Amino acid sequence: MPWNPDQFNKFQQERSASFDDLVNMLNIREGLRVIDLGCGTGELTARLADMLPNSAVIGIDTSAEMLAQAQHYVRPGLRFEYGDLTTIKGQWDVVFSHGVIQWVSDHPHLLPHLFSLVTPGGQLLVQVPSNHYHPSHMLVRQLAGEEPFKTALNGWVRDMPVLTIDAYANLLFAQGGLNLNVFEKIYPHVLAGADAIVEWTSGTLLVPYFERLGSLRDTFVTVYRDRLRERFPNHPVFYGFRRILFSAIRPSRN
Repeated sequence: MPWNPDQFNKFQQERSASFDDLVNMLNIREGLRVIDLGCGTGELTARLADMLPNSAVIGIDTSAEMLAQAQHYVRPGLRFEYGDLTTIKGQWDVVFSHGVIQWVSDHPHLLPHLFSLVTPGGQLLVQVPSNHYHPSHMLVRQLAGEEPFKTALNGWVRDMPVLTIDAYANLLFAQGGLNLNVFEKIYPHVLAGADAIVEWTSGTLLVPYFERLGSLRDTFVTVYRDRLRERFPNHPVFYGFRRILFSAIRPSRN
């Protein structure tokens, strides 16, 4: 997908709020081999690397636009390269993913793959947005089913593969995960108004729709903005964003 780093980073502070909660679950020690799956523009990967003394951290992403910006953070012990989290092979002491796996389907098969990347005694840490029942998301799916957008999209509507916290806990347990920590949290963002929600979703949720809508992109955004203004007429607007965070340790070999 054609990611726009500048659009994505308009709400970098809000998007990174869950990063602190995720790294608080990290078992920090020296000399770790770490991979950040879906590093984006690299800012948070650099913050992660700063917390891990004498460690080797690599950030991977499939977006050339994001990786171009991430190169600004390269230093000894931190590098970035192209990589697809669904096919990558190898093992790391820490497998870290912040706000990425919602773009990948079939989580019952994805989670075992991610856990296989963790060295024995290592740790998997994941944050995944679970805001798909918020009006901002529901309206997008509703519009995608209306004309002229339905025809332009050829009936396509993005599936939401995110599971429940119970399902993630069960998947991690089935893989032998230890010290499971799985929870859902609403992050209380306060935005200027409905238009700010459009700006937010334009950097993430709407990206695959923009890719398919062609000349109807601006019309779609206009209708979407109007409906959000009806739903959220006040200024400022409370934008409660739901996210799932989980961590698990892979058992050490006997």
